[in-house]
Amino acid sequence: MAFGVEELRVLRRALALALHPAPASAEDIKDCHRLAESLDEAVREGARLRAFLVADLGRYRAALPGTAAGYLTLLEEALGAGYRPEPDDLAALRALRGSPAAAALLIRCQMLAERDVRARLAAATGARHTPAAPAVPASRTRLLALPGGLSRGRSGGLREEWPGAVGGGPAVQDAKEPAKRPEKSPAKPAEKPAPAAPKPSRPIPTPGEVFP
Repeated sequence: MAFGVEELRVLRRALALALHPAPASAEDIKDCHRLAESLDEAVREGARLRAFLVADLGRYRAALPGTAAGYLTLLEEALGAGYRPEPDDLAALRALRGSPAAAALLIRCQMLAERDVRARLAAATGARHTPAAPAVPASRTRLLALPGGLSRGRSGGLREEWPGAVGGGPAVQDAKEPAKRPEKSPAKPAEKPAPAAPKPSRPIPTPGEVFP
């Protein structure tokens, strides 16, 4: 893909606006849209061209060895368009390595294939060594009521019961708070006996004495 003089001018103006934001004129905006459409069309055209080359390459490869010259030309053109050699291409080039052009293409294709294999292995190794976040089983996140009613911790939240802590097991017994002993009320001082009634100075007369 090559840019013309006008396209380079538009591209330079677009880069300047991206680096130093400033009000753009209507003409600049129209040129930028036109350049973007041209780039999209060039990308689509490149994809179509590569598809045609791959299809032709398959037909020439199937007709080998009679189409060796055309096959080598098409393979070199496809590699320049971003095509990656397949195992069938490597096998065909090994069969044609008596030709200097086939031998050179075989070395080039082997290097590209090895590069692709190393890239895939590096990606797989990186994905395998990336530590994954430990998944917490759903059974370990349930909130269950403790025996004897709803129990709350010191912070006011529900206690979490782990698997195996059922009924009055050790885990539940450890989770329960120790029962508080009732505080003894301070002993009251012993009450003093009420003072005895004062004895009369003389004995009280009996009814017989009052009414003889």
